Amino acid sequence: MSEPIVYALGFSRWKRRPLRLCFPQNEVRFISRFDHVPDGAVLVVWGMHPVPEADERGISVVRVEDGFLRSVGLGADLIRPLSWVVDRRGIYFDARQPSDLEMLLAETVFAPDLLQRAAALRARIVAANLTKYNVGTGSWRRPPGAWRVILVPGQVESDASIMFGAPGIKTNLALLQTVRAANPSAYVVYKPHPDVVAGLRARGQGEDDAARWCDAVVVDAPMGALLAEVDEVHCLTSLAGFEALLRGKRVVCYGQPFYAGWGLTEDKQPLARRTRRLMLDELVAGALILYPRYMSRKRHALITPEEALDELVEWRTRNGGRTPWWRKVFRAVLRRVVGVR
Repeated sequence: MSEPIVYALGFSRWKRRPLRLCFPQNEVRFISRFDHVPDGAVLVVWGMHPVPEADERGISVVRVEDGFLRSVGLGADLIRPLSWVVDRRGIYFDARQPSDLEMLLAETVFAPDLLQRAAALRARIVAANLTKYNVGTGSWRRPPGAWRVILVPGQVESDASIMFGAPGIKTNLALLQTVRAANPSAYVVYKPHPDVVAGLRARGQGEDDAARWCDAVVVDAPMGALLAEVDEVHCLTSLAGFEALLRGKRVVCYGQPFYAGWGLTEDKQPLARRTRRLMLDELVAGALILYPRYMSRKRHALITPEEALDELVEWRTRNGGRTPWWRKVFRAVLRRVVGVR
């Protein structure tokens, strides 16, 4: 980024250190009001934070969000991230317009050495059962004789990824009902979103009735281990669909997530502008190597995806996937201060 100064609007104190890491060549100035941004400047915001007057003032908006290999623990718990993404066009979960990630996937000529690196990275992720949050201490095994097992991952229904990436079905219950109706003889497993299980985000509309439309509700099994037990993942925009692709599973998308539309998924809501057919490791190279920025927990520095995997494995081994007692107390405080949305 050529501009020496970038302005960051509305970032809480715990996000400021990693944000500076994401802009190593710039001075980052944190501000609390939009009118503190000079005309023609670069403004950094979190997620889909609205900036309605940016165009008329010549302000370039850069959006920041969690990456796809984030942490051992939930972002809603304010656990420090290992990866963020920085996007100057849009953001990966907003399917209404192209993002930097979409353009990477649509236009990049992936060199053989990059694809080899992506294949090795994917193999390590699968072998280590790594996912975005790496939480859960329970287990689940597919029932003997279950010939076709479908996982339906729940999402936080108020999330922007559903608002801007799911033009049809928008609730977990409606997704479950649709999957059940289309697959009456399959064994359907529903996994609520970990933020909802932790009480940090609100349950979806009618989600308490999920058990009526599936064969099992699995709460505490780690996503990586659960994916090994199923044959397919049917989802709206959940990252579990991408994690299932890494493991060679069939993925059916009822929304328009970043990994849909490239010939790797069955898409119920096709996105007409995505016409390129990708190999899996091209998708991996774009989404896990070229797009994110990885930040070390051990030192104040950007690191490679491979180094991030090393740190994730070490972090999970030390943590054991458990939620310590003090974290549960902190959640109670968060619920009181922030509320459950």
